[in-house]
Amino acid sequence: MKPISLEEAVAMIPNGASVMVGGFMGVGTPERLLDELVRQHKTELTLICNDGAVPGRGVGKLFDAALVSTLTASHIGLNPKVQQQMMAKQVSVDLVPQGTLVERIRAGGCGLGGVLTPTGVGTMVEEGKQQIKLNGKTYLLETALRSDFALIHAFLADYLGNLTYALTARNFNPVMAMAADTVIVTAEHVVPVGVIAPDHVATPAPLVDYLVANG
Repeated sequence: MKPISLEEAVAMIPNGASVMVGGFMGVGTPERLLDELVRQHKTELTLICNDGAVPGRGVGKLFDAALVSTLTASHIGLNPKVQQQMMAKQVSVDLVPQGTLVERIRAGGCGLGGVLTPTGVGTMVEEGKQQIKLNGKTYLLETALRSDFALIHAFLADYLGNLTYALTARNFNPVMAMAADTVIVTAEHVVPVGVIAPDHVATPAPLVDYLVANG
């Protein structure tokens, strides 16, 4: 893990990158990183997240600035701008059932090719997907998801990069930290090694590439 400034962290992300962003309706989202993405005007992003949040909050800021070309999420959220950009064909939206979404990300982090799920069988979700029968039951093969970058927000980070999260702000953050080539983290508090008890570590330091310094 390397400490890095906010500006340097976002400068590593090129236009057109695929980016996973932790959070659920803006809770547990690395707001400072998103603000800097907007400031540096990183465009044509492929965004993988749970939802579109709301205007002015969370990933909603990226849609405010029209920086997203493709969204993979479980729902648009309460963000009319995502809907407007989708209807205008400015953003391609791939809606994935929430459980399937997190399992696809987990599979990507664990080196699996995908997962089998009955969710979506017999609906429009199954269109274009391979179907596999096991023990008389039909499953869809959902491929694994990975990204170039994961932007993660933690409650505590220690000087090595071990992370812990606060309550529901944990949400998608730990699983996304496993499924990206480069993991960039912001934290509410950066503490000495040993402050986070080993059994409280949700994301171990080897998964963290960069920790954005506070201040």
